[in-house]
Amino acid sequence: MSREHFTVDGTLLEACASIKSFKPKDGSGDDDGGENFHGQKRANDTHQSSTDGDARLYRKGPGKESKLVHMGHLLTENRNGLIVEACVTEAGTSQEWDAGVDMLAMLPTRPGMTVGADKGYDATDFVDGCRGLKITPHVAAKKSGGVIDSRTTRTEGYRISQTRRKRVEECFGWMKVIGLMHKMRHTGRKNVAWIFRFTAAAYNVTRMKALLA
Repeated sequence: MSREHFTVDGTLLEACASIKSFKPKDGSGDDDGGENFHGQKRANDTHQSSTDGDARLYRKGPGKESKLVHMGHLLTENRNGLIVEACVTEAGTSQEWDAGVDMLAMLPTRPGMTVGADKGYDATDFVDGCRGLKITPHVAAKKSGGVIDSRTTRTEGYRISQTRRKRVEECFGWMKVIGLMHKMRHTGRKNVAWIFRFTAAAYNVTRMKALLA
């Protein structure tokens, strides 16, 4: 395993709860059994799933369908694409940045450490957090409004990190298709986090078997 070069990324984990379970916290929507929800304004600060109270209503992007989800995060090493750390948080952009920094903070500090990520991590909170840990952020640069500049993007190390970071998608793909994590079968963040880490470990065993072969 590489001890210097890493990748961080997050993915949405569809909760074991239907959108009909997302009801007002004050109980005002219970009379109709949750059926007449079309056209109603729903938000996480006023509504909560009666099936999985830790799930959050979240939309991946403009035009995408809102779903009840958790957010899973992985930290992988760049040499063989093995998972170094895994965790689950509530869904949200800032949660991605915070989880990435928290996982990196668990690593022993070594000279020359880098972390690759997609452009969603080109934000002050994540970049400054990495630099505070003495880890160079090799984050895909946004066209505008980002933090990463040419002093980073023109280096050969940055190019390699951007190539290797795509391996983390193989981890998520295996975990969702082979590991059956496309839709959760557990409720509550504690249980979701447990099965997410367990599945990450199973991926590592499968990956190591292939590497040894």
